Amino acid sequence: MPRSAPMSLTQELVDLCFREEADPGLPPSWTPLTDEDYVLLTDRLSAEIGDEPLWIFAYGSLIWKPGFESVASKRATIYGWHRSFSLKIERGRGSPAQPGLMMMLSRGGRCDGVIYRVADAEKREQIEKALRREVSNKDSLSSMRWLQVRTPEGETVKSLVFWVGGSSQRIVKPLLPLDEVAPILARACGHRGSCAEYLYNTVVHLAEFGIRDRNLWRLQEMVAEEIRALRAQKPVAADA
Repeated sequence: MPRSAPMSLTQELVDLCFREEADPGLPPSWTPLTDEDYVLLTDRLSAEIGDEPLWIFAYGSLIWKPGFESVASKRATIYGWHRSFSLKIERGRGSPAQPGLMMMLSRGGRCDGVIYRVADAEKREQIEKALRREVSNKDSLSSMRWLQVRTPEGETVKSLVFWVGGSSQRIVKPLLPLDEVAPILARACGHRGSCAEYLYNTVVHLAEFGIRDRNLWRLQEMVAEEIRALRAQKPVAADA
């Protein structure tokens, strides 16, 4: 398929996945982080980066909805990790009745994404903003780490990465094949939107940086097919 081929997953198909869902709230098994926890985490990460530039690596929704402020961005690659829809969610873009999947980084391969540089004078403030967006409970702490990323110019940059590996009970193991991921993404929706919308936005915004992830591209085709099939199965209401 030529690289200029249009996406199969369109905004119109994504819109078909939306439905109103109530926020079920935090799962009872979660131990939410307190304000004091965020302060301590911010202290730790600020000390670890010290006087070095602070870069944050984005590979999914952080690209198009970072939640923190930056002064520069560029393409970058992490080697030894790849995108996978391996994080089970029952809130946000999924529900207890129809759980969804979000992306994380799993071992092996490579991941092309974007790094965002934080202003030197705002490191602490922006670290806490990023933490509050990405880390909501103690189950998430093992998935946050510093990794070396490589820019197209050959520069190696230390970057903060969220949801990379870890021991969270929400991580689905072993990795699901794409033909099992696609039906989940085509059906899951929560109070913040659908998993199909999440996939669509990620592929579209990666393209703005000239990035085309092979697995995501195949997945958007499969999710589009799944949505069309679901639509065709819906009964047509009889005329009054």
